[in-house]
Amino acid sequence: MGPVETQKELSVYESMAARFDVAARKLGLDDGLYKYLRTPNREIIVHIPVVMDTGQLEVFDAFRVQHSIARGPSKGGIRYSPDVTLDEIRGLAAEMTWKCAVVNIPFGGAKGGIICDPHKLSQGELERITRRYTAEILDYIGPERDVPAPDVNTNEQVMAWIMDTYSMHVRHTVTASVTGKPLDLGGSRGRREATGRGCLVACDEALRRFARERASTRVIVQGFGNVGSQAVRLMHEAGYKIVGVADVEGGVYNPRGLDIPALFEHVGDAKTVAGFAGGDAIGSREILEQDCEVLLPAATESVITSQNASRIKARILVEGANSPTTPPADEILFEHGVFVVPDILANAGGVTVSYFEWVQDLQA
Repeated sequence: MGPVETQKELSVYESMAARFDVAARKLGLDDGLYKYLRTPNREIIVHIPVVMDTGQLEVFDAFRVQHSIARGPSKGGIRYSPDVTLDEIRGLAAEMTWKCAVVNIPFGGAKGGIICDPHKLSQGELERITRRYTAEILDYIGPERDVPAPDVNTNEQVMAWIMDTYSMHVRHTVTASVTGKPLDLGGSRGRREATGRGCLVACDEALRRFARERASTRVIVQGFGNVGSQAVRLMHEAGYKIVGVADVEGGVYNPRGLDIPALFEHVGDAKTVAGFAGGDAIGSREILEQDCEVLLPAATESVITSQNASRIKARILVEGANSPTTPPADEILFEHGVFVVPDILANAGGVTVSYFEWVQDLQA
């Protein structure tokens, strides 16, 4: 799924830094610790030569940023997108450090990315890009150094290629070198839906604060990739009323509730939420401003900004995506009384189960 159109005010790294600065002041961090935590431990930039199916040689720019190894190996996903930037990867790596600390697992933060459009690449081209990228960063990753995982446009198959390439270079199988793998290669049951399930748990806990019941709680989910689709399925099964869903192509809104099994059947055929006949068609950005109790942005960064934050009608905002809300928007939401469950808690289910997978592989 491609990125949802956004109105960016700050870059991903700038947004992270602005939030960190606020937290640092409240915590009274000394200058030395402040500088240490605000700066990545290591940034790796590589240029990957790959022979395409046409026989032509192409070069892809790629990154791996390791923000912190203070609590253990660094941990974070690898994303494939034409919109990947070093600034974005740098900011998301820091967010991973905070996320792992919030749920108290012994990892630091990392993130990786390759500038490419996977939707325009063959399976063979994706495999060659992945294996060459792995070879280029081989000296900096591993079970005790840095453990990659799936992210935007990457999946179990990509993790299998990384694990296999890493294992070939060290001459023995190292299942703990990545997480989010297929089950038969040392993956963990529940990893695929873990982030979406974490969003469900976050919603449940937020409802407790407002003494609300699931059945009377209307939910809108922006994004229908792994996180969004799993959150929709799990929240529907738990009894929430899903009234709106959107992906990059468009969305659907029905204040009486959507037929979720029919929606999944439609997406299975059409490969998009757009065109589903169970409600009113709506844009992926406009859906954020519709009536609901819970809004769950699960698409991409910076979709809620100072331009639209005042029009958010939800009482509870659960950040399923990484950094979906800009710092200026945070202030507006606070003024309007919107209760925000931040991304470093709301979407931490994925890295939590990744930790379980890593431990299982180390002990196997």
